Amino acid sequence: LRDFLLVYNRMTELCFRHCVCNLNYRLLTGREESCLDSCAARLVRANHRLMGAYVGLVPAMLQRRAAEYGTPAGPSGLPASSEPAPGPAES
Repeated sequence: LRDFLLVYNRMTELCFRHCVCNLNYRLLTGREESCLDSCAARLVRANHRLMGAYVGLVPAMLQRRAAEYGTPAGPSGLPASSEPAPGPAES
């Protein structure tokens, strides 16, 4: 959540500085509004592309890290446990 808020705040600041040039009016001009819309859309698309690439790279990074430490990686990318999975208690 913190990272999301940091990205959102940074995007807001960048687009505001780029698009809003006159602070003498309470409302945005049509030009400022369209600039802000396109700026935000461009940054959101870039963020989606970056997150897509990140999601694609994470499993490979986890497998490589597990190989470096000498532990096999399980299906979730976490080190596989040698202990059996907990199940119903045997009598």
